[in-house]
Amino acid sequence: MTILKNKSQLLYRRKELRKNQTKQEEILWKCIRNRKLGVKFRRQYSVGGYVLDFYCPEIKLVIEIDGIQHSRKEEVLYDQERTEYLEVLDCNVLRFKNIEIEKNLERVLSKIKEFLPSPL
Repeated sequence: MTILKNKSQLLYRRKELRKNQTKQEEILWKCIRNRKLGVKFRRQYSVGGYVLDFYCPEIKLVIEIDGIQHSRKEEVLYDQERTEYLEVLDCNVLRFKNIEIEKNLERVLSKIKEFLPSPL
């Protein structure tokens, strides 16, 4: 299966999402950017037709931050479909709610670290 990454058709959308990131995305981005966890994460990276909040190609780890809108039935179904697609591509998908980023950032970072390669 050919994996289309960072499709040019989604370039404008990715730029808009980066420019208008949520407070929670900004908080997490400060913690994971510049290889702070030992691997390179990209923000608003597209895989297939989906724009991912954060993605580490090296270990195929997707991090999604879900706001209140993700609790609606149609969004839950869309998120399940999206996760299934990414899992077919051997990606691990972590989902966190906005409140988790705000109230328990250390737990979020700990959960992310579980997927990181062990240092040599």
